[in-house]
Amino acid sequence: MLARKEGKGDPNPNFVQCQNCRKTLFATEFEAGLRVCPYCGHHHRLSWRQRINYTFDPDSFIEQDQELSSLDPLSFPDYAEKHAQAKEKTNLEDSVVSGTARLEGVAVSVAVADFGFMGGSMGSVAGEKITRALERGVAEEMPVIIFCASGGARMQEGLLSLMQMAKTTAAVENCRSRGVPFLAVFTDPTMAGVLASYASVADVILAEPKALVGFAGARVSKQAQVVKAPDDFQLAEWVQRSGMLDRVVERREMRSVLNQLVQLLGSHLNSRRKVLG
Repeated sequence: MLARKEGKGDPNPNFVQCQNCRKTLFATEFEAGLRVCPYCGHHHRLSWRQRINYTFDPDSFIEQDQELSSLDPLSFPDYAEKHAQAKEKTNLEDSVVSGTARLEGVAVSVAVADFGFMGGSMGSVAGEKITRALERGVAEEMPVIIFCASGGARMQEGLLSLMQMAKTTAAVENCRSRGVPFLAVFTDPTMAGVLASYASVADVILAEPKALVGFAGARVSKQAQVVKAPDDFQLAEWVQRSGMLDRVVERREMRSVLNQLVQLLGSHLNSRRKVLG
């Protein structure tokens, strides 16, 4: 959560405090700047709705798969209570929202992970929504864009959660075999089972600046290192230098970059639809 500037009384809704540099910001300017600090450039986390509003054509998003909701297959201690709390806090059924939208008039299949729901963890419902978003791209011949934000697989669902890694990866391969472009955007954080499955096999991989990207947590990873890790270890910039992603893109440029990629990689789909029409 973004810290709000507090005085002696209630928090002042006109000001917020940057989580990174701790400077005080005007709330209206902060929101107009897409929740990026104008002083240090820190990209604060977004809800799924903010991500949709910042990226796609106004009022073009149509949500799908709303009926899906996770069960408690293992009767895992406190899972039902934590899941209910997450639903109440975020007004979501699970950590991923999926549907269709338009980007500069071009139809796209979309899935957006919300880290506010149990750390964006991927359980059976999140994996199913990701898979359906990819399958929808194939069925309706439109590019797929997925915004990743997750701490990894949802341990409370055990093997059912781990199975989503194989299922989503198979759906990506189906897109590739049918010539449907899949673009993944790594946001802070993109970790563990999500990174090790559909996220890392996209046709083009983008990331927001300084997004945390990795399989194990930074502390565990550093303990396994024989040599000292660099200061920006597991940040998007380091991951790009290591060859695992294509480009780090600032939030204010993300819509434009995605539009260029959709126009370039999805042009054959438009031609195909015209021929079939």
